[in-house]
Amino acid sequence: MPLTPAKRHYQKATAQDEAASAADPAVPTNANQYELMLMQLAEHKRRLKQIQSVEQKATVKQKILSEYEAYIDGVMLADTGSQDDVLMTVMVWRIDAGDLTGALVIGDYALNHGLKTPEQYKRTTATLLAEEVAEVALRTPEKVSAEMLLQTEVLTHDHDMVDQVRAKLHKAIGVKLTDSDKTTAIEHLERALELNKNSGVKKMIEALKRDLKNQ
Repeated sequence: MPLTPAKRHYQKATAQDEAASAADPAVPTNANQYELMLMQLAEHKRRLKQIQSVEQKATVKQKILSEYEAYIDGVMLADTGSQDDVLMTVMVWRIDAGDLTGALVIGDYALNHGLKTPEQYKRTTATLLAEEVAEVALRTPEKVSAEMLLQTEVLTHDHDMVDQVRAKLHKAIGVKLTDSDKTTAIEHLERALELNKNSGVKKMIEALKRDLKNQ
């Protein structure tokens, strides 16, 4: 059920107030509201588990994500940096639903505060962001702008991750910039090749260099 404006305001204000008033940053700061949102999250997970189609799951996530917006806004306004599995799950769901801009907003906050992804995702926050954004860009390039990819690279640049994942992000950036900035595209593709010899970018690099030479 969609939230009414009054309910949305209450949820945002409560999340912010409870987060700001907590003393221990190692404990979810907005305990009461947090527990309510965890219950809602569990119910939505059960609903999603019953759906086999990945495409249909993404459609459902697009619809239910609005029910978390006020809570997310409140937590981020409080800016306590406490671990929050609701926040981190919403970050992942925003990627799945195609809202990469919204996911990167949470990603920036999460990386600044050292927040971890929920156990089920089995990847660090930086690794998950880099890999998921890159995969969306390589699979459906029209859904990801060069700015989003470059922002992802900046956010995750100083965080440890396996070379293959970082290579995938550089490849995605290189592919995206192929038409608009061949020189920079080559730089990213060559970096992808350095990190992963099997990244599949050699022919792209050769083609781009030929194009530049002909120009």
